[in-house]
Amino acid sequence: MTTPVSFKALIDALKALPGVGPRTAQRIAFELVQRRREEASGLARALETALEKLRSCERCNTLSETPICALCASPRRDPTLLCVVETPADQITLEHSGAFSGMYFVLMGRISPLDGIGPDDVQLETLINRASDGVVKEVILATNFTNEGEVTAHVIGELLEKQGVKVSRLARGIPIGSELEYVDAATVAQAVRERR
Repeated sequence: MTTPVSFKALIDALKALPGVGPRTAQRIAFELVQRRREEASGLARALETALEKLRSCERCNTLSETPICALCASPRRDPTLLCVVETPADQITLEHSGAFSGMYFVLMGRISPLDGIGPDDVQLETLINRASDGVVKEVILATNFTNEGEVTAHVIGELLEKQGVKVSRLARGIPIGSELEYVDAATVAQAVRERR
């Protein structure tokens, strides 16, 4: 059987999504086309609407339908604290924690020399300008604890310290509810080094 061109295009489009391999893409495509045509149409409309309406917030760079997002426009937020995250998903996670009431800056990525992503690709100049505006007193680096996230945090930290801005980093350590004997040695060591 020859695969129809439109079906192959759908599989290829699904394969481009993170974490979706060829077999998963094919299963999703069959499911959408065979059993969930109405949901597939809704998905297509929602995607088209999102692409049409979403833009970057002019202050924090997160996704927004307006020039300034709701968090940046809120008078309840503390403008002296600026938390730097890699993605809007990271921002949402921090917001759901309820532990942070300051402002955000979303990099929309991280520095990754092996992938050809440098400081200019993650809005560092915009971040430095925002962080050194005289209002921000502390920048909290909340990039992920991956090699790329650590490099990104290091570069940002050095640039901000040259500007005289106080910089802090999210703490690392043992997850709440875990038992020491089941935590890996690197995490225990980090928790000891970053003890309070």
